[in-house]
Amino acid sequence: MKDLDQRMISAHEADDRRRLIKLYAEAADTVNDLDASCFYLTHAYVFALEAGAPEARGLHARLKAHGREA
Repeated sequence: MKDLDQRMISAHEADDRRRLIKLYAEAADTVNDLDASCFYLTHAYVFALEAGAPEARGLHARLKAHGREA
């Protein structure tokens, strides 16, 4: 996870929204805790919304499947 954290920091520093979407989604898939996973998914979703990225729909569906939105 340390490498992933470093890649996230780098993407934040570069304000690279596309990469942030992918990295936060990757983090969501990496952790073994549902709350932590949804935390990362929420961030990926927000970045996707801000970027107008097509991934937003799938990220939203994943959050809904975990009961994070009605």
